[in-house]
Amino acid sequence: MEESVFDNLCEEKQFDAFYKKQVNHAFRFIVAKNKDKDEAFDVVQEAFIKIWENCNKFDLSKAKAYLLSTARNIFYNMKKHEKVVRAYEQAAPDDLYTSNDTPEGALQEKEFKQKLEETINKLPDIQKEVFLLNRMEGKKYREIAELLDISVKAVEKRMSKALLTLRSEMEGLENI
Repeated sequence: MEESVFDNLCEEKQFDAFYKKQVNHAFRFIVAKNKDKDEAFDVVQEAFIKIWENCNKFDLSKAKAYLLSTARNIFYNMKKHEKVVRAYEQAAPDDLYTSNDTPEGALQEKEFKQKLEETINKLPDIQKEVFLLNRMEGKKYREIAELLDISVKAVEKRMSKALLTLRSEMEGLENI
């Protein structure tokens, strides 16, 4: 087993040294799974961000393994998301993408977006924060719970209330 030469990855110099030592290895690891170098670079950068955010939560002797498994998981999650998007696009009615080709469609879309933004802004701060972290930043409930120092159940409850409010306020608009 490789002995860790890093005392504390939470120190910027140690993390920088770890990054420089491992970035090419992690990049090659992801490129081997998918030949898209730009996508691989994005995955590796996101993996290093997760390492930095969790620098004190894992055994330093296993930092390289943690990096590679994190990169692999990010890559697989990204591919799953792309698959869902493709399936949705194939199943969606054709007129979904042409509704704003007409002036009426463009106006309806603008009104919908404006109403949605107003409704989100009316949410209580605790609900709005959870909603935006999940829907706009793509964070999972567990990540939100850690960020806000609350339970996952509290995140679920806040999100549920936010969605109920949005549905009731947006009811009657065609685009929802």
